[in-house]
Amino acid sequence: MATSTKPRLSAAHRSALDSNPWFTSMPRSQRDALVGAAELLHVRRGTMVFRQGDPIHAAGGGFYGLVAGTIKISSLRQDGREAILAVLEPGNWFGEITLIDGSPRTHDATALEALDLLVVPPEAFVRQMRDVTFSNAIAAMLAARVRMLYGLAEDATLRSLRARVAHRLLVLARGDATQSVHLRHELMLPQEALAMMLGVTRQTLSKELNALAAEGVVSLGYGRIQLLSLEALQVLVRTG
Repeated sequence: MATSTKPRLSAAHRSALDSNPWFTSMPRSQRDALVGAAELLHVRRGTMVFRQGDPIHAAGGGFYGLVAGTIKISSLRQDGREAILAVLEPGNWFGEITLIDGSPRTHDATALEALDLLVVPPEAFVRQMRDVTFSNAIAAMLAARVRMLYGLAEDATLRSLRARVAHRLLVLARGDATQSVHLRHELMLPQEALAMMLGVTRQTLSKELNALAAEGVVSLGYGRIQLLSLEALQVLVRTG
């Protein structure tokens, strides 16, 4: 899958980690211990970091910290239709669920570009979990993800498609899984990927985005969506 070394993180790697609110919520000593327990993997574009159904001790498995590149978390149906659940940016940590409950991986994780990836082996993760500071941080991570999942479930059952699109754009503006306090105004994301996140066709999404563009809420370009009015998107979410 990849080549690995003991972590010698560059300034860019450190900056990516320090941009993540979850990581920086821990004391410096805990952050250093987590990074020190990891190996640094260099992963080629298109590589599957893990597959749905992989066991806890699959080769290269562990708790992952992304320090360069982007990863797609997705699920593939038997008919070949794909659902993208999240796109992870540098600074994010993931893969903890299997290490906590011992069950197989729940989804696929695929490198959208070449990656630099920290991997904390399962045994080292267990040792980290014995520290109450780290275990509390993991609990906070899981709580944040449950909140996000509840929000997506609410979207699917209660909100119009226009409001669902607006909500997902706002989530992506915070870095998707990162959920930064800072909102970005430009998303580098193909519309096809956004359609897969929402579980709609590319044509259906295009109709909604074009309507938002006509209202001056967004601007559309090749592989990018510029958010012109975050306030208008927030109003759509509240009223949709």
